[in-house]
Amino acid sequence: MYFLEAPWIALRSFFELGGPVLFFILIATTVMWTFIIERYWFFSRVMPGLKRAVVEEWESRRDTTSWHAHRVRDLLISELSIETRQFLPIIKSIMALLPLLGLSGTVYGMIQVFDVMAFHGTGNARLMAGGVSQATIPTMAGLVAALSGLYVSVLIERRAGREVEALEDLLVHH
Repeated sequence: MYFLEAPWIALRSFFELGGPVLFFILIATTVMWTFIIERYWFFSRVMPGLKRAVVEEWESRRDTTSWHAHRVRDLLISELSIETRQFLPIIKSIMALLPLLGLSGTVYGMIQVFDVMAFHGTGNARLMAGGVSQATIPTMAGLVAALSGLYVSVLIERRAGREVEALEDLLVHH
């Protein structure tokens, strides 16, 4: 039964070493990955139906060559483009926020180190080590979380561009 408890003990120890800022990093990372998963759900489940509906709407038009028809085509493409990029600004904002949260953990940890130095002097390295871990662990966690979202957000943005280009190719003039 210990093998089931060991990961939770390690995780709890990590959060205790990193200080309270790690909880905010965890919440921000969870929100960011929720939006990322939603985007993958959108592209795999929702996007094919939306694209099919737009193509059917375009194909049902009699006039596809006039100036007005070109504006309707642009509108359909633009609406789908907005749908494909819907949560990307939020994902990118959270990615930018995560390293800053990590740096606030660094400041919090350094304040702990200075408090220990003020009360006990510089002779007790063991007490100062707790503050140092609270200064470095949140920084590392914020950077790792932001980097995990960076790669995936680039993939999502490229996929959105490919989907819009594919729709442009499907809406031909006849």
